[in-house]
Amino acid sequence: MSHSPPTDPSVLTTLRTAQLTAMDQWRAMQARTLDAFGFGARECAYRIVSTHPTWRLRHYAGPTGGTPLLMVPAPIKRPYIWDLSPSVSAIRFCLARQFDVYLIEWQAPGAGDGGAGIEAYARSIATAAEGIAAMHGGAAPLVLGHSLGGTLSGIACALRPEIARGLVLLGAPLSFTPGSSPFRDVVVANGHGISQELPVPGAQLSQSCALLSPGTFVWPRWMDGVFSLADPVAFDTHVRVERWALDEVPLPGKLVHQIVDWLYRKNQFLEGQLELDGRTLGPEDLQVPVLAVVNDVDEIGPRLSVEPFFARMTGVETDILEHPAEVGVGLQHLAILVGQKAHAQSWPKIADWIIHHAGRGPVADTEKGRAPARSSKGARAPRRSSSRRRTAG
Repeated sequence: MSHSPPTDPSVLTTLRTAQLTAMDQWRAMQARTLDAFGFGARECAYRIVSTHPTWRLRHYAGPTGGTPLLMVPAPIKRPYIWDLSPSVSAIRFCLARQFDVYLIEWQAPGAGDGGAGIEAYARSIATAAEGIAAMHGGAAPLVLGHSLGGTLSGIACALRPEIARGLVLLGAPLSFTPGSSPFRDVVVANGHGISQELPVPGAQLSQSCALLSPGTFVWPRWMDGVFSLADPVAFDTHVRVERWALDEVPLPGKLVHQIVDWLYRKNQFLEGQLELDGRTLGPEDLQVPVLAVVNDVDEIGPRLSVEPFFARMTGVETDILEHPAEVGVGLQHLAILVGQKAHAQSWPKIADWIIHHAGRGPVADTEKGRAPARSSKGARAPRRSSSRRRTAG
């Protein structure tokens, strides 16, 4: 009886690397083609005001002296989904409302660096917020985060509540209980074997998401393209979203592993078991007002992905704003950033919430003023008032 010789692991690694390289080249060619037809990025002017190894801080040209906002994109893609075109741009909307806009631009990890995890990213958000506060006389910004960027922002604000006057979550899950979202259940059932040592290529992440959950990342995009054909404006946005989707950024393996294991599988943040910086974090540590903007057709960050977390918060206001599903957004998960209805109906309400909370909150941790000291275990004294929860209308 004959036996096949075992396959050399180095051969499999080489083949996998060649496959990912070919995928990257193919996607780059698609991107160049769409650029040639005028579907490339059309971002408004900005300047870099701070540079770090894994991120840069953008400051957008516009009004100065207004309420500072820190926008936190998901680190897996380029940030221009926040400024996709002049007609559907969260950044331009906020500039028109006289807000002073900053945005974190995540940088790709080095070839041998897979070691930045949740704590490193949360610290980066806190550092960026502190830098903005220093430029605004110690006034902390309001933080807006989309998807994983919002999840990490929530963790950063729980770790350092003094960095923000308020937090706006845009399709950003905080609760990962079974059944909270279709994507959560698929990730928990299949998310195994992620190396923490090396960066995970963006093409590999996109391929994995598509294979694990085609009902989230494949079929809806195709159907959206078909439905968009009847509306030239929606179709233009759809193609621009498809172009943006080709711009992946690799992520540290440690971050991907911790997101899957600590959050999606073990739900440590909701359960009060997330250990960072010598502390154990949970919902009661998130002591800033929070607005969650949700779309129940979104299979990544629907209402059920935030509501259980809000129910365990104490002493602060929590609000939920629902926005509608619409055509031309590629994925409903992106509708709040690029949807026509979202910009016409939801963003004015988000702006009102920001204005309402702009005068509240602590002064950030600066050289002139430090946040209140915590105990040796990092516990914050509980607040006696009950949390105010409502659905924004």
